[in-house]
Amino acid sequence: MYFVGIDIGSTAAKVAVCGDKDLKFVLPTGWSGKQTAAEIRKRLYDEGIDVSAENVYVGATGYGRNAVDYANCAVTEISCHAEGGSRLAKGDCTVIDVGGQDTKVIMVEKGRVSDFIMNDKCAAGTGKFVEIMANRLGVDIDELFELAERGKGLTISSLCTVFAETEVINYIGEGREREDIAFAVADSVASKVALMCRKQMISDNIIVTGGLSGIRYFADVLGRKIHRNIKTNENGKYAGALGAAYIAERKYKKSCER
Repeated sequence: MYFVGIDIGSTAAKVAVCGDKDLKFVLPTGWSGKQTAAEIRKRLYDEGIDVSAENVYVGATGYGRNAVDYANCAVTEISCHAEGGSRLAKGDCTVIDVGGQDTKVIMVEKGRVSDFIMNDKCAAGTGKFVEIMANRLGVDIDELFELAERGKGLTISSLCTVFAETEVINYIGEGREREDIAFAVADSVASKVALMCRKQMISDNIIVTGGLSGIRYFADVLGRKIHRNIKTNENGKYAGALGAAYIAERKYKKSCER
């Protein structure tokens, strides 16, 4: 059996296959979720996985989950990131998912979601905010955090992305060092995420998932703000897709018991 998890987010679609084959890949979401789903189907077929076959069971999540018309089940992002994040963290934990358009803090206790908070009203504290600021500095996201590690001193006070971008433009106009501006951007994102972390939701086992999950510097900055060590994982960006695959496997096995 192949259990396929598809997480179509606002900027990237992540796919994870578990079972007879382990496979992971990322595609840009583009403008059409249906087109992205079709591209994923073709990519899977090229890998020897036919989603219409009886030995393939597909779970879909993310903003574009309803566009995956060949999915056997659709699952919420909260459930999938809780499942995938806790597997990567090896147990009950707090999952901090920094996505393209929203950020989620999820508390997993006894293998289940016990509480969560989600910021989906403003781009501040999300991957989109980082992308916008990186574009202003003429670098990609990884390069922005590399610059930030060498910077110091500056801050961004605005909680709104538009006004924060204006602050960055002003810093550029003043001739400030790119490293220092990048430092301010990274600190601003970490501060906004830290504000979402309610005291009762912070455990001793914390993992970052999503687009910033592989950036150790971000995890360290955020960790200092909430006074915890935070885990990163090379598969953190696949947490939603992995969760969808694990939940799909569970649903399939339950259906077989009937």
